[in-house]
Amino acid sequence: MPVIGFAGMTHLGLISAFAAAARGFPVFGYDEDPAVTARLQKGDIPITEPGLDGLLAAGRVRLSFAADVATLRDCDVVYISADVPTDDWGKSDLAPIERLIAHVARQLRDDAILVVLCQVPPGFTRALGVVPHERLIYQVETLVFGQAVPRALNPERFIVGCADPARPLPEPYRKFLESFCCPILTMRYESAELAKISINFCLVGQVTVANTLAELSEAIGADWSEIVPALRLDRRIGAFAYLTPGLGIAGGNLERDLQTVIELGARAGTDTGVVTAWIANSRHRKEWCWRVLETQVFANKSMPRIAVFGLAYKENTHSTKNSPSLTLLNRLRGRAELCVHDPVVPTSIVAFAAGSTDALSCAEGADALVLATPWPEYRSLRICDLARAMRGRVLVDPFRLLPAAEAVAAGFAYHALGMPPLLQRFNEPSNAETR
Repeated sequence: MPVIGFAGMTHLGLISAFAAAARGFPVFGYDEDPAVTARLQKGDIPITEPGLDGLLAAGRVRLSFAADVATLRDCDVVYISADVPTDDWGKSDLAPIERLIAHVARQLRDDAILVVLCQVPPGFTRALGVVPHERLIYQVETLVFGQAVPRALNPERFIVGCADPARPLPEPYRKFLESFCCPILTMRYESAELAKISINFCLVGQVTVANTLAELSEAIGADWSEIVPALRLDRRIGAFAYLTPGLGIAGGNLERDLQTVIELGARAGTDTGVVTAWIANSRHRKEWCWRVLETQVFANKSMPRIAVFGLAYKENTHSTKNSPSLTLLNRLRGRAELCVHDPVVPTSIVAFAAGSTDALSCAEGADALVLATPWPEYRSLRICDLARAMRGRVLVDPFRLLPAAEAVAAGFAYHALGMPPLLQRFNEPSNAETR
């Protein structure tokens, strides 16, 4: 039974380590911060994911964490699994990853396999000189915040970059991958590194199509949700196409890949005009909630009270990287009285807004409510309760979490992505029973 090591106990490293242990392999988790490993050794997990407790329980007896890199000497396969930091423009800082790789490589046995799991640009892996290429692998990570547990336990496929894809994979590494019972696609380093970017590009392309046509639907009286089923039944598009409109690209990973391709294209002299168009569309979409509030609230009232539900960049994660919600709140700063709520993210990260631990209390006295993050628990909110709590009647529900017909019946002006607004007069309930 191969022993598997993971260096870097970030979101990527933790989920990957837990999945390996759940599959029955002994796992060592290394992080240079002793406070992190001490916390993990006690079972205190610093990330949020649905199903995480069950995943940890399935492999807990096979997991060990330490801040001593020498513990990786017992491993047959060691993954470099730290998250790659990016700035606000999507540019990666690879220096911490390079230092971690060099530090770990000095501790490996002569027959151990080193696998770079974190996302790096094409050309990165081949340029590493820390171990012989026959023991160096690049593996595409497929972490999706909010869906990390099922994807780690049951991956669609493994994409593996190696020096010579015609040669068999090293046996301990091959046995580990085969335990997941999915296709293993081997290719040269550069192809694997670009494959990850290619996957994200297809996703961004679909997102941009959905956002562009959903906005047009709002303007011409169509409903994008009625159109989507027709697209899914077209074999050229497919049942699993990403056709849900959103508030722009966020989270950091997609932005990083767009920036990487712009830089690669500039050096190689290739056309990347579509990428700049995608980025422009994303910036435009991040302002959708603001445009609604500007016309429906600020045109009628100065210094309104606005409640914003959701701070995470999407549901089922604690990450706020490039969050559309935070973009909106910064727009509203100093122009409105703000109250915020999120089931996971501490409201203290928005220092200029009041925070509430209860969603309904957050809506108390609000002129407008924005459901900025589609957390599942927000679907259980009742329109009648919101109508009693709120002062005004503007409901901005981009992801259609709440029933539009009930909202309109209660006197709300209802705004959602991909459909014309269902408008009521500002700040005026339709009947007294809702108060």
